[in-house]
Amino acid sequence: MYERFLKRFFDIVFSLLAIILLSPIYIVIAVLVRIFMGSPVFFSQDRIGKNEEIFKLYKFRSMTNARDKLGNLLSEKERLTKFGTLLRSSSLDELPELFLILKGDMSFIGPRPQPKFYLPYYYENERVIHTVRGGLIPPDCLCREVQCSWEKQFEYEIYYANNISLWLDVKIIVCTFIILLKRLTHNYGADDRPMLHIYRADFMAEKNTSDYTSREVAHK
Repeated sequence: MYERFLKRFFDIVFSLLAIILLSPIYIVIAVLVRIFMGSPVFFSQDRIGKNEEIFKLYKFRSMTNARDKLGNLLSEKERLTKFGTLLRSSSLDELPELFLILKGDMSFIGPRPQPKFYLPYYYENERVIHTVRGGLIPPDCLCREVQCSWEKQFEYEIYYANNISLWLDVKIIVCTFIILLKRLTHNYGADDRPMLHIYRADFMAEKNTSDYTSREVAHK
């Protein structure tokens, strides 16, 4: 009942109310992003949605378009501004996602919608994550860590996809306030976790090397 009807009803009502109430903040942030980082004001990217359908996700930009002498974009760490770090740490950069919740591409609470090019790097048991709408507030808040590992994140997201309930959503919302406070003091916006496709590629390379070494030792 909750998953099929009430959850979507709550998403529509609360996202619409939030958009109306926060409209002045949207304007202020848009102006500041334009001043500190230039145009465009929004960052957009193809993300994985429910049933692995692809949708366009929008956030306020947190990085500049600074390039090197050859015209190549600098690293994300070099392009991230102090204001951008503040936006990320406070999660204010994610306010445009309220429109995606209203539209139905996302939910208030659910697994983090990841970039489209991450799809091949999910293990088979992890793909259950994509049977539900991605969320603005992720289930891994329950671990109360500012930045958890990919494995721990997927563990919480798998659990959420298999156990959606009103009580679980309430617990996640409560934990979110704790995480937000930790993020502001921890400077979360400047954290540099490896992207999934790089992390999994390195992990598989290490595993293959380890397996090869074990076979060599056994052969000797």
